[in-house]
Amino acid sequence: MASRAVTGLFDAGTIADRWIGDYCAPGRVSDMLCSRAPGDEGWTAMLEELAAFGGESLDHARERAQRHAEDLGTGFRIAGEGEERPWPLSPVPLMIPAAEWATIEQGIIQRADLIEAIVADFYGEGRLVAEGHLPAALVTGSPFFLRPLVGLKPPGGHHLQFIAADLGRGPDGAWRVLSDHLRAPAGAGYALENRLAMSRMLGGLQTRLNIERQAPFFAAFREGIAASCRRADPRIALLTPGRLNPSYAEQAHLARYLGLLLVEGADLSVIDDSLYVRTIAGLKRVDAVWRRVDPRLLDPLAFDSHSTIGVAGLVDALAAGNVVVANAPGAGVVESAAFAAFLPWLSQIMRGEKLKLPTTATWWCGQGSERAVVAEKLDSLVIAPAFGNTARGLPDGPMLGSELSGDARAALLADLERRPQDYVGREIVNLSTMPVVSGDRLEPRPFILRVFAARGADGSWQVLPGGFARIGEHPDPRATVMGDGTWSADVCVHGAQPVEPVTLLPSGDSTALRRNPGTLPSRVADNLFWLGRYLERGESLLGVLRVLLGNSISAESGAALAATTVRRLVDMVVGAGAAPAPDSYRRNDLQQFVTTAMADTEAWHSVRAINRQARLIGQGSRERLAADMIRLLDAPFPTRGGLLDKAGSLQRRYSALAGLSAEHMARTDAWRFHDLGRRLERAMAVTRVVRTFSVADATGDDLSTLLDLADSQISYRQRYPTGMARVPALDLVVLDPGNPRSIAFQLGAIAEHLAKLPVLSDDGLAEPQQALAREIEAIISTTRAADIDAPLLGDIDMRLARLSDAIGRRYFLQGAEPLRAAGLVLA
Repeated sequence: MASRAVTGLFDAGTIADRWIGDYCAPGRVSDMLCSRAPGDEGWTAMLEELAAFGGESLDHARERAQRHAEDLGTGFRIAGEGEERPWPLSPVPLMIPAAEWATIEQGIIQRADLIEAIVADFYGEGRLVAEGHLPAALVTGSPFFLRPLVGLKPPGGHHLQFIAADLGRGPDGAWRVLSDHLRAPAGAGYALENRLAMSRMLGGLQTRLNIERQAPFFAAFREGIAASCRRADPRIALLTPGRLNPSYAEQAHLARYLGLLLVEGADLSVIDDSLYVRTIAGLKRVDAVWRRVDPRLLDPLAFDSHSTIGVAGLVDALAAGNVVVANAPGAGVVESAAFAAFLPWLSQIMRGEKLKLPTTATWWCGQGSERAVVAEKLDSLVIAPAFGNTARGLPDGPMLGSELSGDARAALLADLERRPQDYVGREIVNLSTMPVVSGDRLEPRPFILRVFAARGADGSWQVLPGGFARIGEHPDPRATVMGDGTWSADVCVHGAQPVEPVTLLPSGDSTALRRNPGTLPSRVADNLFWLGRYLERGESLLGVLRVLLGNSISAESGAALAATTVRRLVDMVVGAGAAPAPDSYRRNDLQQFVTTAMADTEAWHSVRAINRQARLIGQGSRERLAADMIRLLDAPFPTRGGLLDKAGSLQRRYSALAGLSAEHMARTDAWRFHDLGRRLERAMAVTRVVRTFSVADATGDDLSTLLDLADSQISYRQRYPTGMARVPALDLVVLDPGNPRSIAFQLGAIAEHLAKLPVLSDDGLAEPQQALAREIEAIISTTRAADIDAPLLGDIDMRLARLSDAIGRRYFLQGAEPLRAAGLVLA
């Protein structure tokens, strides 16, 4: 075995040496791989691991890396698009020696302390402007300056808890800062997911190269926020704009990894200057919010009154010291491109030292001499908006001055003359390259490194070792041309010293045991409830279509159902709004009818449309669902085969989803709401099926169809081998509590769930939803099968609808009414 392992390593080493030789042969002196220091074996070891994993096929390695990223559920959304895209992960990580990383780390910490001091001055004494170190227009003219926060000192004393910066490495090997991210820094979750995916693929690299771990950074960040709170065991939430945000998948992953509540603005409410989350057990105190919402949309009472994603009164709670907001709103004023021109000077006057990581040379056109420099050097600079993403003369964002001509150049110069403060000129930065897989070979591409820093429990800054790299699509090394990049890569910091195997999972001996899964926000309960209902609704509709397909449309002989039974099946589909009534009951018209009911995406509540709703709900609750469940919800609608093949594929998918929820979801309140939705929808569906097919003159086909749609055909035949009869069928499908598809069974499960969910009072009396469930259960349990008729079933159907409304009013806290309702728990 040993000799084989050595041989394998030798083969991998030979392949890696050939890759490096072919890649560096053109003399790429500014490339990270080709310009590595003598004795730096990081790149070689990484490529050997890659070769040992996939042999000589780099294309196979790329596919495997992408598959690992997708298995983790990593995705992102382009603004304006409805569907998420898979996160593009390169199989070749960026390797940085520990000594080189130390320089980056020191520079980021210095920069974070400097920016904290600047922001504190802006919202505090205001000396920098008063003493003439900064133009007043640079601060008060910025859309990121939030005047209502002047004089407000954040809880814990810090405006910044978490920052990010984009770095570029020049051809000379020196790193510089291209931009700062302070308002709602994104990407740390992607760095974490990149590392998880690469660890699955290159697991041996961690110990072989002593790669720095990321868990200590995230643990320090969580402890840092907690240390700023007033309570010893604070409740911390991650505030997201919602599932349509481009980085929602990353936010959900971070919330799950850090053990934070993932909340939206509608989940939160401020009462008496304290922040609460709406939960199924009432209002619960929130002590800290890591926000990913634009600060101008954070509080409609303090900032943008049109915001529908913020929390009214949040700034009052912040001012009262009752909630920590990370980062404090208003810090983004230093994020603007215009401010980069002043950071070197501010570092000298405030800290008496140069920046260890220089900023890209920038000229703000709001000053006369700087505007003249930009006008003179226009063709050798990047022209960019000074504040925000656009300016009137740059409708498409930053541009190379040399590429502006004709009307575009004239429009820019005119607006530069009219509103010079809206523009900056920046030097053109040429970036180093790193290898990426293109086809089945390594190709150089420019990259930008995003790094992250967070405060620990003692208030000092911790830097995430590595971050993630954004890689350009084209070889052009200019940072402006690269844009946002096409691929991402893990960033590995490696050194000679062994790395302690730290994880966010504490040791079993030091962890306080708990079986309470924590707070369940009302919105999440609502989502899980309706996810269960939509899945059950889609499966029920599909069941009707499968009976049509299997017993009528696709029948080649006399096995077809009777015309009256077919008509009743069609009426059920039409009544559900899944398709318009067919022109006739001929084979071709019925096939078109089923096709519409199964796959229409425009006007009808088809199976496909129902699945789309389930998928959207799943995307909004992904921090609560297993990756396998998300993948099944996101799976494309089947397109191969005939109608029966597609129906079978969908049925297997529904069965898999039901199995995952039944066997893999812990029996928490979250599971109860999901199963409650399934049981309620199934009870309503079976009630309607019984009303349709158990008429007094029901035929054998009617009763057989009833048993098919209630998934009770086998149970009936085992119990009554002599043939079909109406009363026994009704007893089995409606009243038998031992039949998992019967109405009685669903009502028993519903009553059990409602009995175990939280109540808002301790008087021992049933809440409205509990009382309604017991009433319906009592009616069913005291009814005889021979007495079941259409009026009784209609009454049950209406009571089930009222029960659904009662569950929504009690647990989902719709609107403002529940905030004023008596008995809500404030904890």
